[in-house]
Amino acid sequence: MREFLRGVMLLGQGFAWWRRRPGVMLGGLIPAVIVGVGMLAALIALGFALPTVTVAVTPFAENWPGIWATALRVTVGTALVGATLVLLAVSFTALCLMIGDPFYNRIWQRIENDLDNQAPSVDTGFWQGIRDALSLLVRGIGVSILAGLLGLIPAVGGILGATVGVTLTGWLLADELSSRALGARGIPRRERRALLGTSRARALGFGVATQACFLVPLGAVVTMPAAVAGSTLLARSLVAADPPTPGTLD
Repeated sequence: MREFLRGVMLLGQGFAWWRRRPGVMLGGLIPAVIVGVGMLAALIALGFALPTVTVAVTPFAENWPGIWATALRVTVGTALVGATLVLLAVSFTALCLMIGDPFYNRIWQRIENDLDNQAPSVDTGFWQGIRDALSLLVRGIGVSILAGLLGLIPAVGGILGATVGVTLTGWLLADELSSRALGARGIPRRERRALLGTSRARALGFGVATQACFLVPLGAVVTMPAAVAGSTLLARSLVAADPPTPGTLD
């Protein structure tokens, strides 16, 4: 549990860079605002369309007794909302990284230089960043579908779907956000994921905390630059001399 909390604290340390480097962090707001406006519009549209959508996907319940039809449609609606929130968190991150790559590169490079005046110099390339972001989006769609299907399970579906969705999305966010700082050190993607696996609880703590902040109104916009800063600190902690034993939860 201590490692999980350490991951949460890394995001908190990322927020501290708003005070230390406000000019650099402000640049990270530009892509976050652009993407955030689109995501908010999509979420509002879903809210208005949700009753119609739930009825449309459950036509077989039209002749059911009222209480059972309502219960089914509430369950379906809850599952749809949960799956959408998972997808929005991943899509927001992927789109921000795609359109805001120069801004976020500036953030993590500034932090690396401020901490030891030696930012890694391996160029991962613009198109590699695009491919990574698209991979995140595809994996996020898979997680959202899984969370939505689990949400349909009677009685426990809501809790089960939310738990799986939050956990898997947190892992995806930690993986993708830390990929810039790790990739710049010349670490291939497969090795980066193995490195995250050695500190799984820490990575999950960071990713889950980031996702939780994304769910706060306007939180995603302010959090995105801090998440990039925190993921840089996460990457530095992962390549430290004495990483935890694989699977350690402390």
